[in-house]
Amino acid sequence: MDKLRLTIIAPVFNEAQVISQFYERTKSVLNNLTDIEGRILFVVDRSSDDTLSILRDIVSRDRNAKVIALSSRFGHQMSLLAGIENSVDADAVVMMDSDLQHPPELIPELLQAFTDGFDVVYTVRRDTEKVGFIRKSIGSAFYRILRYLSKAPINANAADFRLISKRVARILATDFRERNMFLRGLFAWIGFNQKGVEFTATNRFAGTSKYSLSRMLNLAMAGILSFSTRPLYAGIFVGVGFAGLAFLLMLGAVVAFFLDRTIPSGWTTLVTLLLLFSGIQLIMMGVMGAYIGGIYEEVKARPRYIIDEVIEHHE
Repeated sequence: MDKLRLTIIAPVFNEAQVISQFYERTKSVLNNLTDIEGRILFVVDRSSDDTLSILRDIVSRDRNAKVIALSSRFGHQMSLLAGIENSVDADAVVMMDSDLQHPPELIPELLQAFTDGFDVVYTVRRDTEKVGFIRKSIGSAFYRILRYLSKAPINANAADFRLISKRVARILATDFRERNMFLRGLFAWIGFNQKGVEFTATNRFAGTSKYSLSRMLNLAMAGILSFSTRPLYAGIFVGVGFAGLAFLLMLGAVVAFFLDRTIPSGWTTLVTLLLLFSGIQLIMMGVMGAYIGGIYEEVKARPRYIIDEVIEHHE
C-alpha cells in the first residue's frame, strides 16, 4: 500500500532564532509517522536575517525539505498560498507557523481526522500567548463584526494551523484568483466536511510577533471586504433613518414657528446638522472607496507573489 503523501507548509519571515528548532521538532514528528511520506516546504517571505542561509543548510541535509524564497515581502497569506499552489501533488497539506506556537505534535491528530473523512481540519486555540490589551481588543472586535457581516461561519479562535485535502488544495490553487485573500474566511466558506481540533498555544520560543498592528488592521479590512457587502447597504438605512429624523425636526420647526414667533433662527442647530450629515456622507464615501480600492487591486491582475528562488536537495 502506498504511503500517504503529506506536505507541511511553513511560512517564514525573519525566524533565524527559531527555525532550526521548528525543523527538528517537526521532523521528529514526521519520522514517527511510519505510514506517511512527509516533506516540509518552507516559504520564505523575503527576510533580512540569516533565515535563508539556515534553511539552505537544512535542505542540503534533508531530501524531504524544500524552500521557496519569495522576491519581496508579500505577506503571510500569500506565503501560505504559494505553498499550497506548490503542494497540489500531496494527498494532504498541513499549514502551520514556524514560530512553534503551532505545536508540530498535533499533526498526528489532524491526520487522524483526515483519515476519518474530513477535508478541512482546522485548529482552535484554547489559550494563547499574552498579548496587549489593544491588540486583543481589536482582534475580538474584528471577529464580532465579521461574524455579523459575513455569511461564512468564522471562529474567532481559529488559527492558520490546519490540514486540507488534495481536492481542497487544488480548488484553492486553480479556482480562486483574488488578491486580497483572507484564508480563514475562505476555508470556512469553501465547505466540505470540516472538523475543529483544540490546542493550547505556547509563548513564542524566540523572537517577536511579525504581525504589527497595521498588518492586523490590513488583514481585518481584507476579511471584511472579501466576505461582506453589507457596509455598502448601511448607507441606505442610515440615510432613511436620518431622513426620518430630518422630517420630524422639520415638523417641530413648523409647529414652533406658529406657536412662538419670537424663536430666532438657530444657527447652532444648522451647524450641528450640517456637520452630522457631512460626517455621515464622508463615512459612507470612505466605505465605498474601500470597496473601489479592492476592485482596483483586483483588476490590475498583478501576480500575487513572485518566486525568487527554489532550493531543493541534491544528492
